[in-house]
Amino acid sequence: MEEDDLLERLDLEFASTSSDSVISSTLRTEDFRNLNSSGDISSISSGSGEIPPAAVTEAVLSPPPLHRAGLSDCETPAVREKCIGRSNKGVSWGHTSVIGRRKEMEDAVAVIPGFMSRTCDHFGGCTAPGSRSSGKISPVHFFGVYDGHGGSQVAKFCAKRMHDVIAEEWNREMAGGAEWQRRWETVFANSFERTDNEILSDEVAPEMVGSTASVVVLSGCQIIASNCGDSRVVLCRRTQTIPLSVDQKPDRQDELLRIEGEGGKVINWNGARVFGVLAMSRAIVTETIRTVFQIELVFGHLENKSMTCPVSDLLNDDVSGDRYLRPWIIPVPEITFTARTDEDECLILASDGLWDVMSNEEVGEVARHILRRRRRSLSVEEPSPAQAVADSLTEIAYGRNSKDNISIIVVDLKSKRKRQQRPPLIS
Repeated sequence: MEEDDLLERLDLEFASTSSDSVISSTLRTEDFRNLNSSGDISSISSGSGEIPPAAVTEAVLSPPPLHRAGLSDCETPAVREKCIGRSNKGVSWGHTSVIGRRKEMEDAVAVIPGFMSRTCDHFGGCTAPGSRSSGKISPVHFFGVYDGHGGSQVAKFCAKRMHDVIAEEWNREMAGGAEWQRRWETVFANSFERTDNEILSDEVAPEMVGSTASVVVLSGCQIIASNCGDSRVVLCRRTQTIPLSVDQKPDRQDELLRIEGEGGKVINWNGARVFGVLAMSRAIVTETIRTVFQIELVFGHLENKSMTCPVSDLLNDDVSGDRYLRPWIIPVPEITFTARTDEDECLILASDGLWDVMSNEEVGEVARHILRRRRRSLSVEEPSPAQAVADSLTEIAYGRNSKDNISIIVVDLKSKRKRQQRPPLIS
């Protein structure tokens, strides 16, 4: 579809969005029932905030002297490269998290401004090592979307705990001296596994409960995305919509080979599912399979009986769910590193309640269209541009008959308006 045609169609879909309300009146309040932490029922979980420039402490950097040994008056000192982070004076965010057409809310989101503070060159990925900006201590921000299955317990635990575990693992890896990308890969792998183990040891959830985890660590120079499951992260850069994660589905070629190579089966039961149970190949889950007999039990049903029900119905309560599927459903994230540029518009993290009904390109077009329009307005009474994008995407997804919970975080990477700083968000 041509860009102009796409924009015209999308314009019609969110034309009814009110600039003065969080959710258009075209959506019924009861369609967005959501249980908050106190058990009360609210119409929608949403919010926005500004992450302003931090009151940072600059590392002691002596200014280059005008005259250096061996440098004559007519020679010009080499010009230092400027770090992209010096232009990134802050970001704003907006989010929505709604129950939609589901009976229960199983999604959770987390926004933790300044969950770490590091110098750019210390953090890794500095675009101009040795520059004056690279020696400044700057905040590093955290964003996460967690889509639970079987219940909300694991998603909520991840939203409250994952960022702390990542910060702790980073501090632990600092002593290793590894190259910065390898260090972050180790940090995320250890953090996802550790969170998974804590869920087991603390008995956070029953056996059949798990969650996706799509998280972003954002510094002035780098966007580091770590994904486990089928939630998704995209970056809008100028006219492009760049995926920073790839859904981990059982029928994805490399995942299918891994599952079958380890003796698993992918069955098409209302979509590709591992043993006909789970429609993703990686997730935060809780326990390994217990006996070889249980594997043989399932294989016997697969080989000797015609499948008229999903495998989960063949298993007793003691072996079903995510814990049973652990040899094939793994909590191992895939990680991407993206250097920031002046052309970056926004980041979008969302559960599959959005991606099931909208493509990356459609989401990117909506975001760019609204951001351009809202950035022209200086009214602090209106929702932030990032919040307006989250609201409109939620409306469109619901209007397209999304069957799932819909959770969206939008991070405006070109935020200029000064707004009151909000506290960390966990919902």
